[in-house]
Amino acid sequence: MSAPEELRSEMPPQKQIEIRALHTVAEFEACVELQKAVWGFGDADLVPVRMFVVAHKIGGQIFGAFDAAAPDGVIGYALALPGDRHGHLYLHSHMLAVAAEYRNTGVGRQLKLRQRDDALRRGIELMEWTFDPLEIKNAYFNLERLGAITRRYVPNQYGITSSHLHAGLPTDRLVAEWWMNARRVHAALAGGGPAPDQVTERVVVPAAVAAWKTAGDPRAEAVQSQNREALQQAFARGLTVLGYEKTADGGGAFRLGRWDEAFSYGPPPADEPARPQPIS
Repeated sequence: MSAPEELRSEMPPQKQIEIRALHTVAEFEACVELQKAVWGFGDADLVPVRMFVVAHKIGGQIFGAFDAAAPDGVIGYALALPGDRHGHLYLHSHMLAVAAEYRNTGVGRQLKLRQRDDALRRGIELMEWTFDPLEIKNAYFNLERLGAITRRYVPNQYGITSSHLHAGLPTDRLVAEWWMNARRVHAALAGGGPAPDQVTERVVVPAAVAAWKTAGDPRAEAVQSQNREALQQAFARGLTVLGYEKTADGGGAFRLGRWDEAFSYGPPPADEPARPQPIS
């Protein structure tokens, strides 16, 4: 689930923000309250306090963001869980949330960079998370601002949820791989990105898709289905999403090509098939 689908490509911070590790049940409860505000989940879909407690105890990450002007309130958080792939430790960043009034201020990026610093200090090279392929600004943030790549598409990963952000659509997700010492990550964090000659294909996301989702317009699911097929076929041919571009009309496009860095922990687990839809 990771970053909320409305996470924006963020500008440099305008507020004095402190990022610190969270340890107490009260802090975890504040994260759950923020989760409710961001996603609007019903109780069945909420990540509960006890999962934050477990993550804290087993070597995960829970970082909170605080405004220096209001230091007692959590205004953002990142939650990650440890995993093992073929004997290699990695982190799965399951959620990143930022309060509405603090979006577009750099808080999300500060949380991700704190996750990276902590992971590298612990000798962890890979962090993964999932994101919605229809969310243009979130895709740009992950691929261009952070330097993640993706080469896995999971149809309807979480099933149909109660969140207004998901608009009743299948929760298709791309898996972001953030190889935190890769050249492309260092370049992205310095403001760079993949060279144009690496890109051989593009998959377009129209600017209107967000409005179509909100309105329940069937064109949103049609775009989702079309792009699911295009991206899955590209991955099957060995291509990787190397970047993301914004189009002049406010849309976006995934940029695919051959990745020239050999980062891998072996084949990931087989992705689950699409989950059946509930009967209405």
